[in-house]
Amino acid sequence: MDFSLTEESDAIFDMARAFGAEHIAPFARAWEAQGTIPKELWGKLSELGFGGLYVREESGGAGLSRLDATLIFEALSMACPSVAAFLSIHNMCAAMIDKFGSDQMRADLLPRVVSLECFMSYCLTEPGSGSDAAALKTRATRDNAGYVLNGTKAFISGAGYSDGYIVMARTGEHGPRGISALVVMDGAQGLSFGGLEDKMGWRSQPTRQVQFDDCHVGADALLGEEGHGFRYAMAGLDGGRLNIAACSLGGAQAALNATLAYMGERHAFGQSIDQFQALQFRLADMEIEMQAARVFLRQAAWKLDQGAPDATKFCAMAKKFVTEAGSRVADQCLQLHGGYGYLGDYGIEKLVRDLRVHQILEGTNEIMRLIVARQMLAAR
Repeated sequence: MDFSLTEESDAIFDMARAFGAEHIAPFARAWEAQGTIPKELWGKLSELGFGGLYVREESGGAGLSRLDATLIFEALSMACPSVAAFLSIHNMCAAMIDKFGSDQMRADLLPRVVSLECFMSYCLTEPGSGSDAAALKTRATRDNAGYVLNGTKAFISGAGYSDGYIVMARTGEHGPRGISALVVMDGAQGLSFGGLEDKMGWRSQPTRQVQFDDCHVGADALLGEEGHGFRYAMAGLDGGRLNIAACSLGGAQAALNATLAYMGERHAFGQSIDQFQALQFRLADMEIEMQAARVFLRQAAWKLDQGAPDATKFCAMAKKFVTEAGSRVADQCLQLHGGYGYLGDYGIEKLVRDLRVHQILEGTNEIMRLIVARQMLAAR
């Protein structure tokens, strides 16, 4: 059993971390205040091949493993979890187009998606269907020209910002088998957006409702086959859960690194606070939890890469464990900073806010428990 990363994987991590330190970290607080990320950033990331991380090489992508992708999102999240998670959403969409799109869709759309010229968002959740995603009500009705969409999606990162949207809509019966996936491009007739959501974290990602009012798209907007959309959505979420866990890991590591530096500089009762044994115990506990989370995440990513039959279970377990560990570590780091941790200048409170949502999206951690328990019972 080999737990070491390859030289190539180490190089990928170092490249992403260096990019984040130069091009993201110095501006992350300003982007949060502005509520948006400049699109010029995506052009720089596309030069590294980060617009199609696990799109096949023959389709123009980087063709990386899911394990290598988690390293990239961990590294980028050390600069800003909000930016890294936004890029993860785009990459999930790119992989869906590569895997399930028609030859025409791959030829016409995928090159622009991989180059990040066309930034993509993912539209599954609705105001009345969060964890019960298969109960979605947005409907796509066939007509002579293609489909007409009606309905509303909620909590959509990039709504009104992105260039295209993968939309899960009902084309048939109630339940998961009646759901299809369609690609709706910005500017489509009948596509509009709600007001900007005021969020606790991920504030640099513009988040709105996406509204479809007799929104017309062509027949070529269908991704894959009718009635298979929910399966496509769930397949994409396995990797998405790993990426969000990686974002928690990177954000928590950034908080821990900052805390180690701060504790060496901050003095109380005649010595630096890193010399108090009680605080050393807390540092050790955080390091242990971080290393356990890192090994668990990489094991789950390896299983997904290998197509292991229990990969979905391990992705769910890793997502639950790592996102909760990341939030605990970031919160402890805030505590060890004392009052300074509560101030924006030190960056810790932003990490606490950004990481909190990771326990909710890509399937809540309650749903992760449900997935694990059901697979345990099925194997009994």
